[in-house]
Amino acid sequence: IAKMNIQVLPEHKLSSVAPLKQFNVEKKEVELILVKEQNGVQYTNSSVDVARETWGKKMDFLLSVIGFAVDLANVWRFPYLCYKNGGGAFLIPYVLFLFIAGMPLFYMELALGQYNREGAATVWKICPVFKGVGYTVIIIALYVGFYYNVIIAWSLYYLFVSLTSELPWLKCNNPWNSPNCTEPQHINGTVLGNRTSYAKYKNTPAAEFYERGVLHIHESRGIGDLGLPRWELALCLIVVVFILYFSLWKGVKSSGKVVYVTATMPYIVLLVLLIRGITLPGAMNGIRAYLHIDLKKLNNPQVWIDAATQIFYSLGAGFGVLIAFASYNKFENNCYRDAILTSTINCVTSFFSGFAIFSVLGYMAHQHQVNVKDVATEGAGLVFIIYPEAISTLPGSTFFAIVFFIMLLTLGIDSSMGGMEAVITGLSDDFKILKRNRKLFTFIVTFGTFLIALLCITNGGIYVLTLLDKYAAGTSILFGVLIEAIGVAWFYGVDRFSEDIEHMTGFKPGIYWRLCWKFVSPTFLLFVVIASIVTSGELRYDDYVFPPWSNTVGWFIALSSMLCVPVYAIYKFLILPGTFKEVSKHTFRSSNICRIKCHIAICF
Repeated sequence: IAKMNIQVLPEHKLSSVAPLKQFNVEKKEVELILVKEQNGVQYTNSSVDVARETWGKKMDFLLSVIGFAVDLANVWRFPYLCYKNGGGAFLIPYVLFLFIAGMPLFYMELALGQYNREGAATVWKICPVFKGVGYTVIIIALYVGFYYNVIIAWSLYYLFVSLTSELPWLKCNNPWNSPNCTEPQHINGTVLGNRTSYAKYKNTPAAEFYERGVLHIHESRGIGDLGLPRWELALCLIVVVFILYFSLWKGVKSSGKVVYVTATMPYIVLLVLLIRGITLPGAMNGIRAYLHIDLKKLNNPQVWIDAATQIFYSLGAGFGVLIAFASYNKFENNCYRDAILTSTINCVTSFFSGFAIFSVLGYMAHQHQVNVKDVATEGAGLVFIIYPEAISTLPGSTFFAIVFFIMLLTLGIDSSMGGMEAVITGLSDDFKILKRNRKLFTFIVTFGTFLIALLCITNGGIYVLTLLDKYAAGTSILFGVLIEAIGVAWFYGVDRFSEDIEHMTGFKPGIYWRLCWKFVSPTFLLFVVIASIVTSGELRYDDYVFPPWSNTVGWFIALSSMLCVPVYAIYKFLILPGTFKEVSKHTFRSSNICRIKCHIAICF
């Protein structure tokens, strides 16, 4: 039984020419777009030979997007940034940038992927000269996988060693400890020195476990002295890679089920840690420090730069993940509602996690009779040194350590799944042979990242990780999203893009969204790109300053992805026949034609 509903819609692609001489209407080029749904799979004329699957349930998609966007940075970066930049006052620029740039970019990528049903590269059929942007974000997503999986492996290693009655970072009587190791109860102002905060002190049992027991950084003289991979971390990395592979090998049908655990577990653990945290002595001092309002901080431009970069990286626009995930949605899905919901949940999670973090930091400050500022820190130092040390002093420390590192593990896994899916979908849609052999290609991508990641688990691996973290997805990802926003808003056109959304959702985006896409978001991204370049200091890890050649290598890594944009544009101009004007017309804009869209539901 076939049901057909035909609508004539304005669109941009060319398939056939309809003879309309018998009618008193203008002759137009039309394309017949067949959207057929059968057993949860939607077929279109762009996917005749290989059917494009769709998410099993709407919740699969929502949890996948939330799981990708809510990552380690929500826990180890936002709370500290908020505290450092004026507490509650920091929320003013943060929320402002969320509404004028974060949400519009998030909405744009979801709509772009859902309408075109393509990955990050082939979605640029809307404006072919910008296809290099797709390759840029795919390469960046691959680079991030090289080192992000290592952080997940650290979390897994910490989880394994927590399965003891006494946590290994509680005392100084371990083989990895140095003669200078000092247990926390013996640390005072005399031991720390006048200018050393507790968070920066490197001779606590927790700090030495991380740097000497896990990283073995004391056995390396710098980035030029890496050594061999640590076998314990290599085993953890293999486990992480296997988890990623079996989560992704069947596409969204498998990954959509995994996120029911990985996307929800962090919220359960954060709630448990918060309930325990607020019962500790000194917890309220930590929370008050987190929420204190210092409006004078808003006079500092760095606060606005921190808010802009945090909202951008927190939402995860530009990595090709949102485009890939949305491409598996049903055509008529309400992506507007999804964008508002998921981006809001992400930002609320960042704010909520601060209570769980700073309640424990307040406890730490109380225990050592210091100010909260002396124990407050961000990044790996927070989640692998300060927080584990606090947990180790609590009754039932093993339980809290296990649930904390399970949270870190799940936060990392679904974010890494998103990055890998962006690579797999982006290249599979471009090269059909990869789509036909998805399981093999998924294996190559996941285990290929494992081989490169081995460099990050050597004695000097932390230096490689720091280099990749700064250059692989720094200025390059900002540049990629800036070009993406310009391509959609100015070359494809905001009006045409809005009509595409209307075809899917039944309503056209309001003037607010169109103004943001065309003017505000590109300006915001340009501001962030310039700020990232201007504020970029010398590359260093603690007191170690990287040699000049490492910065050269870093910029080579960054340029290797950014150059895809101009190189592909030049390539496109060179291979197409015709005059410069004809080639420009073909590559920069598509024909203004009508699309005839047929929805056919087949039942048996």
